[in-house]
Amino acid sequence: MERRRLFQVGAAGLAAGALTPGAPVAAAPPRVPAEAFRPPAVPLAVRSPYLSTWLAADNLPGSWPTFWTGRVTAMTGLAVIDGEPLLFLGSPASPGPNPFPAMRQTSLTVTATRSEFVLEQRGVELTVTFLSPVTPGDLRRQSQPLSYLSVTARSTDGAPHRVAVYVDVSGEWASGDAHRPITWEQREHGGVVSLSFGQSEPRVLGETGDSAEWGTVVLSSPTRPGLTWQIGPDAEVRAHAGALSGTVDQQNPRPIDDRWPVFAYSLDLGTVGRSRTAPFVLGIGHVREPVVSYLGEQLPPLWKKYWRGWPEMVAEFHADFTAAVTRCARLDAKIERDATRAGGAKYAALCALAFRQAYAATDLAVKDGEPWAFLKEISSNGNMQTVDVTYPAMPVFLYADPQYLGLLLAPVLDYTEKRGYPHEFAPHDLGTHYPNADGHLSGTGEEDMPVEESANMLIMAAAYLARIPAGERRAYATRHYPIFQRWADYLVEHALDPDLQNQTDDFTGFIAHSVNLALKGIVGLGAMSRIAGYAGRTTTYLATARHDIAEWERMATDPSGRHLKLAYDQDGTWSLKYNGYADALLGLGLVPPSVAAREASWYLTRAATDGVPLDVRHSYTKADWEMWTAAWLKDHDEIRDLLVDGLYRFATTTGQRVPMTDWYDVVTGRQQGFQARPVVGGFFALLTV
Repeated sequence: MERRRLFQVGAAGLAAGALTPGAPVAAAPPRVPAEAFRPPAVPLAVRSPYLSTWLAADNLPGSWPTFWTGRVTAMTGLAVIDGEPLLFLGSPASPGPNPFPAMRQTSLTVTATRSEFVLEQRGVELTVTFLSPVTPGDLRRQSQPLSYLSVTARSTDGAPHRVAVYVDVSGEWASGDAHRPITWEQREHGGVVSLSFGQSEPRVLGETGDSAEWGTVVLSSPTRPGLTWQIGPDAEVRAHAGALSGTVDQQNPRPIDDRWPVFAYSLDLGTVGRSRTAPFVLGIGHVREPVVSYLGEQLPPLWKKYWRGWPEMVAEFHADFTAAVTRCARLDAKIERDATRAGGAKYAALCALAFRQAYAATDLAVKDGEPWAFLKEISSNGNMQTVDVTYPAMPVFLYADPQYLGLLLAPVLDYTEKRGYPHEFAPHDLGTHYPNADGHLSGTGEEDMPVEESANMLIMAAAYLARIPAGERRAYATRHYPIFQRWADYLVEHALDPDLQNQTDDFTGFIAHSVNLALKGIVGLGAMSRIAGYAGRTTTYLATARHDIAEWERMATDPSGRHLKLAYDQDGTWSLKYNGYADALLGLGLVPPSVAAREASWYLTRAATDGVPLDVRHSYTKADWEMWTAAWLKDHDEIRDLLVDGLYRFATTTGQRVPMTDWYDVVTGRQQGFQARPVVGGFFALLTV
């Protein structure tokens, strides 16, 4: 079946089960193959907060790739087949008055690490693969801010064809401002040709439109017979796509929008027959030194611990290509298998879409010889190391690489334990805007969320400790016990009935007596009891949590007896109690099963076409919290499947072609705000309980 029709069949099947608020739930629509998934935007080169290029369309030819913000990061791909250049990537004008004719895309496959496009024309099939080799458990490889693009060709009509493949990237990759001047060079090292460029006057640790204003963009390929390259004006270089001149434009530096310099390779594949050619492999990267700053100290990237400079790193990256393909295929298969078992094929497709996006919001750095991971609050406000953004992203790290979660917690613990953080509760973030962790040590200027962040840190720490080797647990829990105890003691006083406080869903405003926030705080006390146990301490935190949960149920239950309220003092209201997931995650058994069953039944009556609203006040929801709720209620098949199906339907039908949003309207199917955020790591919640 042709791909576009397959997408339409999937969407129609979901639409048949659409609901209006309060209507009874129809039978779950038949499951569709994961291959039917139409991402809202396809991840291409997605590896870090600044190497994040996507395709906001279905077809590879005809649209420019863009940075996650929607700013063009142009790439062009041409297949010269029997002397005729045909477009397979991008949206350039040809050197003459007519555009390049485009190849016909026949399929798109998106896995956790790979986006693969198959195109056909003139008796030749191209397979174009963007591979972002996320490598859980391997910091050396994970530290590389690099991505692969590979192209293979074969004849489909039985006749031999002469084929060359051309790829370029534009200077737009180097800045959020196309008027900025850039400089460039070509070099060879370790059998690899690299074309690199960056700003001639970089602003170190600065941004324009969320793009880095420092660092080096590197396009690279192993040397081989038939490989040519060129740096020059876009139209001039593309006019010779079959064989490039090997020259470097000497009008350097110059502004990006001054004749649009491109960095191009062409590989003559020779005569192509029925057998698939060896892959033409390119590396695409954005390397930065320093990578971030922490309280005024510029930190080097972790990759500098392994390689003297980026040319050595790039050479090893290419030498590792075949092994990387194998590793990623195994990881993709594991995620698909585990997710399908947990929630079906649609759930597996959502996890595949979320994986690269979650990891790409992070950078690895070195502090005092040790690896740290930093996270950007992408699109919502750009905060540095936001605790209540790390928290919803947590499930992907717990599933794929718990040690990575430990690296994300490390800067927060250092900041609160050693740097004089003044509050008795946990911080919201380490800095107003990435990549600068300037802190809030004066005690002002921070978006305080006292119960929220204190419980978040305790729950994440307990979940992390449960997944690391037993020999490491006691030392970690003991080393950080004083700060954990400070936060837990705050919760003892404030968790059961929070006063007027902000919380992670800050777009809904401050709230007093929040039932869901109280639940988080109480589970946080349960988490502290686990931490104390790992540290060999005897405490009353679990007894307090058990007492509080009984009071919580009494105060939170609506007079109707059918559901829990939004706030203790607001009868007739309700909200998704996604914080029940943390109770299930840690196996605390605090929330009574009868409460979970009652909530599951209630959410079924509140469902709309694309899921369940966040609460009674609006028709919007949060995708991460829906999947947390599905995980909490995983034994209640009907609501679990409804939540998965609703989110799948939204992702495959929404008209907002942006990297996956986590905030959308379940009735209109429109993005409410946010995109490309790491919180989609929460989609993996079902794989952690």
